[in-house]
Amino acid sequence: MADRSWFYASEGQQKGPFPESLLRDLIVRGIVGPDTLVWTEGMSGWQKAGEIPGLISDVSGPAMSSQAGGPPILTAAGYAGGAVSADLPIWGLFGRSLWFAIGQLLVIPAPWAATGFYRWIIPHINVPGRPNLGFTGQVGDIWYVFVAIGLLSYSGWLESTTLELLASVLQASLGWVVIRWVASNLSSNGQQLPIAFSGSVIAYTGWYLLLAISFISIIGWAWVTTAWMRWLCRNIEGTRREIIFKASGLDMLWRTVLLTIGCILLIPIPWALRWYANWYMSQFALVERGTLANA
Repeated sequence: MADRSWFYASEGQQKGPFPESLLRDLIVRGIVGPDTLVWTEGMSGWQKAGEIPGLISDVSGPAMSSQAGGPPILTAAGYAGGAVSADLPIWGLFGRSLWFAIGQLLVIPAPWAATGFYRWIIPHINVPGRPNLGFTGQVGDIWYVFVAIGLLSYSGWLESTTLELLASVLQASLGWVVIRWVASNLSSNGQQLPIAFSGSVIAYTGWYLLLAISFISIIGWAWVTTAWMRWLCRNIEGTRREIIFKASGLDMLWRTVLLTIGCILLIPIPWALRWYANWYMSQFALVERGTLANA
């Protein structure tokens, strides 16, 4: 079986052929899970990977070692370290993002637009050791938060500086609620993950306001954004591994500038958005806790 070429089904499409070593790497990375349909020569039809003896179980056990730059290492607990990745369909991402923005502007559809966006995009994110990532949040969970965010999107019309500042603080607080909601509704293989965001609303609001102020410097926002992302990662609890954000301020700056140019030109928007989103997700990674402290 080790010499066979394999195919797997994803998003209604057949992908492959892949040598078995690469298929096992995809299993380690969570791209191919127990419920993913696979096929190789000699099989009468497509089968779930988890139903094929030895395919998933052999990969899910502890790994001995891995060379630098190779596939993630599985620890004794079955968790793998490595970079997060995403493969977002161009038009799916564009359509969902557009509906998300329109939903916020129309206010009333905001809870459906936001929840639908998270339920669509999270399964497209590949987290090592967390196959078949999903989102279990429901429209009715915090519908009032998304309605309030939609209403506050019109705060720029306020003529009072004090009211604009209060609106910004309220927007930050609502954003904090959304992050906690998203973190607490992640699942893997249909099982709820014990993940929570522990950052305080005061600290989150401080970062939000600092980011707004940093735009005065024209480029300083890029470094504030990367520092903010690292703070967010440090406050994710319930994982046996530490989440890190690798991008530098310069990385963030030039890629965001290119994304902005693409949006100004209109036609490249779907491609620019997908390029940026895939890159952004790839900047998150998982490492054993204490790795950074010992480095």
